[in-house]
Amino acid sequence: MVTCPVCESDIDVDEEEVDEGEIISCPECGTDFEVVTTDPLELSKIEEEEDEELEEDEENEDGDY
Repeated sequence: MVTCPVCESDIDVDEEEVDEGEIISCPECGTDFEVVTTDPLELSKIEEEEDEELEEDEENEDGDY
């Protein structure tokens, strides 16, 4: 079991069955995390800004000037 760094609720994760690079979500706050290391289990918050910037770039490429 690991604690969500954002809302401090428990995330039910079997630490022996996750691999580095996997994405897990907190069931309470919905924040997505990437598994950075498995021993010990360390999570890194996935920044949403990158997704928003990609969407804006795609909109600009569609011919909206």
